[in-house]
Amino acid sequence: MSLAQRWLKAAYGGSAWLAPLYPLGSLYRYLACRREQRYRRGNAPIWQASVPVIVVGNITLGGTGKSPLVAWLSRWLQEQGYSPGIVTRGYGGKAPHYPLLVTPSTDPQHSGDEPLMLAQQTGVPVIADPQRARGAQALVQQGCNIVISDDGLQHLALGRDIELVVIDGARGLGNRRCLPAGPLREAPARLASVDAVIINGALQHPLEVPHMTMQLVPQRWRYLATGQHYPLQPLPFTLPVHGLAGIGNPQRFFNTLQALGVQGDMHPFEDHQPFNERTVQFTPLRPIIMTAKDAVKCQAFAPPDSWVLEVEAQLPQAFEDWLLNRLSVLTQRGRIDG
Repeated sequence: MSLAQRWLKAAYGGSAWLAPLYPLGSLYRYLACRREQRYRRGNAPIWQASVPVIVVGNITLGGTGKSPLVAWLSRWLQEQGYSPGIVTRGYGGKAPHYPLLVTPSTDPQHSGDEPLMLAQQTGVPVIADPQRARGAQALVQQGCNIVISDDGLQHLALGRDIELVVIDGARGLGNRRCLPAGPLREAPARLASVDAVIINGALQHPLEVPHMTMQLVPQRWRYLATGQHYPLQPLPFTLPVHGLAGIGNPQRFFNTLQALGVQGDMHPFEDHQPFNERTVQFTPLRPIIMTAKDAVKCQAFAPPDSWVLEVEAQLPQAFEDWLLNRLSVLTQRGRIDG
């Protein structure tokens, strides 16, 4: 287990060995509040797009399920007749220029793994840019009439109309302390000011704000070499397997495999792990099962018997009704062309 993985386990498990970091956590919390006040009071510039901006983010580290929600929003908005686009930082990528329009064939070393995955899954314009406001402006110029900002809660230089926060139901807010003493990017009180809190999976820890529940539901297997899809059952590969996950919470993926009857050796990696041929050479030789996020980086060199589990977010009708109402209000205000 790496140091980062040990830290996450301690932050979410309440381990006492993080106690010496509590003063630094308090300082981080204070500085985050000061920064937010600067924007709120108009002491720092905020760029407001001419179209609505929906921010999908979190206040914790370690992976909560933001990307599946972003993909769901993209599909749902298209079904409602909108032309959405996604702006994201492009973490893990280094592009020759920004803003970078990410296509399904973009080099993941340029875009990062999540932007490429979203481009492949949604088919909507995806822009990677560390300066979110600049990236959102590029989407508007592309003809998008609504922008989804992926992992944009703390990027306050981009104005927003709707804030959605995703929380992992199993982990909750951990020890409820800010970095580096805990997993929080902002104080828990921040949840009271967002528009909706969405729990990924069953909530196993108390939460003092209203919330809705999202489920990540396995849909199909994809054979990585050809892109061909197979139903979940019967399993299209032999057991046992090697499970691979370089995401914020690998154990959640491994638990999903186990629930599907997939057994074998599970290999957790760091979030946004850069892979190469040596990384995926496991012994003994078995089928390799990975996430869609990892697959975009392994496509060129993964062993022949490699498979991807594709999952999709499912949200309650109450959330769809609520979001439709919010968009209707924005239309009445002239934020969306009617």
